[in-house]
Amino acid sequence: MDEQKPQHTAAEKRVCARCGTVAEGTPPTWTCSVENGVRRYYCEACARENIRAIEGRLDSDWW
Repeated sequence: MDEQKPQHTAAEKRVCARCGTVAEGTPPTWTCSVENGVRRYYCEACARENIRAIEGRLDSDWW
């Protein structure tokens, strides 16, 4: 007997973990992060803000 895996017919919705923006599927400009074992997605605007904040705290050797 063949086991059938569930198939997704509709695009999954992603919600930005910071601002709540909703998107169909995962837009290529969004960022995915795993925090405490939980996968979180961030929209382009929130990802850009976060990346700038991270880069601002790094020594210049890292960029």
